[in-house]
Amino acid sequence: MDAIYRVEGNRVITSPHAAGPWDAGMQHGSAPASLVVWAAEAILTPVPMHVARVTIDLIRPVPLTELTLETEVLREGRKIQLCAIRLLAGNVVVVGATVLKIKTQALKLPSDVTDVAVELAGPDQAREEQPSFSGSPFTSGVSMRAARGRFGVPGPGAIWYRVDRPLVESSPVSQAMRAVVAADFCNGTSAVLDFQQWTFINADLTVNFAREPVGEWILLDAESWIGPDGAGLAMARLADVKGYFGRAVQSLVIEKR
Repeated sequence: MDAIYRVEGNRVITSPHAAGPWDAGMQHGSAPASLVVWAAEAILTPVPMHVARVTIDLIRPVPLTELTLETEVLREGRKIQLCAIRLLAGNVVVVGATVLKIKTQALKLPSDVTDVAVELAGPDQAREEQPSFSGSPFTSGVSMRAARGRFGVPGPGAIWYRVDRPLVESSPVSQAMRAVVAADFCNGTSAVLDFQQWTFINADLTVNFAREPVGEWILLDAESWIGPDGAGLAMARLADVKGYFGRAVQSLVIEKR
């Protein structure tokens, strides 16, 4: 199976391509994040809607095993839909998420309301990144181009990400899925600590959208703050070739190796 997942009803078959860098037996956070968005977008809405916010709690490490997918509509309205998505390994919930959708409507906005332009090298001009020190099966299916800084090197960074591998078998990769896959790399894009000496795993991920992104490449313009008591934040502005469209925040669990 070349895709990360095969979904059969509420049964999710996970491929080895989902593995992340922290533990060879556990999934990269981008993988279940993409599955959450896929499941939410598959829920019918009374009018056309698009994803405006995704909040994902990684309750436990997500194993490379078969998962069970559960979905629920928490609020159905004319302007919004709020969905709950749960992933279970056996009978244990490993991921809990909510996804907010907002009614899609064409608006004639004032001429001065425009996207904020990206004043950094685009994906075609940026430097190719191959972060072998934190490589994993999942990252082998993602292309990276660094516009500022380096992946995993301490300091703020701005890196373009492109999903190259199918995420859910027989389904296209949606624009919101592309965005959340990139967003989960926030802590590596803006690392503060040495990856060889510290772990800084995210316990959650929240992504907010002002609009749906366009194109295959998503930019994370990111920075991290590390506190003295075992917690931290990784934050990013998200952009595409048209300009900035969203923000991402991760809560980090900091530990010495």
